[in-house]
Amino acid sequence: MLPTEQRPLRVAIIGSGPSGFYVAEALLKSGSHITVDMFERLPAPYGLVRYGVAPDHPKIKNVIKVYEKIIERPGFHFFGHVTVGQDISVEELKKFYDAIIFACGAETDRHLNIPGEGLKGCHTATEFVAWYNGRPEYRHHQFDLSHETAIVIGQGNVAVDVCRILSKTADELKNTDICQHALDVLSQSHIKEVHMIGRRGPAQAAFTPIEVRELEEFLNCDVVLDPKDLELNSASQRELEDPHNAPKKKNLEILKHLVASAATQQQKGKAKKLFLHFLKSPHEIKGNGRVEKIILEKNELTGEPGQQKAKGTGLIEELKCGLVFCSIGYRGVPIPGVPFDHEKGIIPNIKGRVVSSNGTTKTCPGLYCTGWIKRGPVGIIGTNKADAEETVQHLLEDLNQLPACEQPSTEGLLGLLRRKNIRAITFEDWKKIDAAEIARGQKVGKPREKFVSIEEMLSVLK
Repeated sequence: MLPTEQRPLRVAIIGSGPSGFYVAEALLKSGSHITVDMFERLPAPYGLVRYGVAPDHPKIKNVIKVYEKIIERPGFHFFGHVTVGQDISVEELKKFYDAIIFACGAETDRHLNIPGEGLKGCHTATEFVAWYNGRPEYRHHQFDLSHETAIVIGQGNVAVDVCRILSKTADELKNTDICQHALDVLSQSHIKEVHMIGRRGPAQAAFTPIEVRELEEFLNCDVVLDPKDLELNSASQRELEDPHNAPKKKNLEILKHLVASAATQQQKGKAKKLFLHFLKSPHEIKGNGRVEKIILEKNELTGEPGQQKAKGTGLIEELKCGLVFCSIGYRGVPIPGVPFDHEKGIIPNIKGRVVSSNGTTKTCPGLYCTGWIKRGPVGIIGTNKADAEETVQHLLEDLNQLPACEQPSTEGLLGLLRRKNIRAITFEDWKKIDAAEIARGQKVGKPREKFVSIEEMLSVLK
């Protein structure tokens, strides 16, 4: 269909994180007559910017101001507290929208798949991050920080976040937007050692220079790193010669600086220690009902530069611990009525066009995807912008082939939700909740104190 001013193209975006907002921006800037309705299962927008970015990273959350400007553009509407696939099906949405773009991210963790992973005290990074950031589904989770040693498996930015939150003092966190229930538990933490484990070397670590540089700024935690771990094989040295690997080269420089600083400031006497381990993989988690120790295998790298893989050497070591956090990547969650690649954890697609199954070219008319649910959990917030523009470009190329919806009416959609007793939260509703959170935070010297249950959020609107 060719959109006109009288009959604009109607697009539903599922998910209100960065990828959702960037795809909305690209649509509304395209010059075509388009209206956009964004759906989010929680009453609060912004996805991982609100519930994933660490509380001690407030500057990253300033991107919300960009999203608010997108919301103000003519033709945009936000509807929170609506779960697509549960409150309303994809087939029902098709009656009201000419195209649907899934921007629902990667909501769950990949697993280690090793013995002992189910022991009490073994958690995913997603659980911990969502708990201290106040995501409603995780507010009742419990993390026993009465143990002295915690293990974090993985070396991406989320793993660094988990290590940093465990290593900081309550005083370093009390003026952030960390949820009070988490701050109360962290303030009573007995953890003295945190060990971050990576299966490959420092040249392959997935964290960014900004993240690793922050490890120098702890008030009461020393960073411990074996200088031998920074000795690279020839393939890794060649990897760092690639201009595209400039951030990883910077990582190595920062790590070397950490080692040099530790050498000149021996026995600083700080209460906690953060150990960085490279070329080690978790082999087994042991314990009698709960985590007591983890078995690690020493690795070596094999393969060509840029394609090196970790290979076990058979050398084993064990670390006593009371907690294990797994942070080895995320994967998407299927939505009823939408194709899903269970192996990759994404919606199968060709540059944003949803296809019937992975490896085929048969597209599903009117269905598109963007962000992590499209390409997998790689990149940072800004990476989603170009990704969204690619998806929108292909949607616009398909205009002549899009089937027009039966009932081009947002009011008709809202009427259906009301008949189902679903209270859709508008952006005006959200701003009232937002103002209440900020007021709660001001009373205790924080930028905000989040509501950690949907009932609390909705009570503001009564």
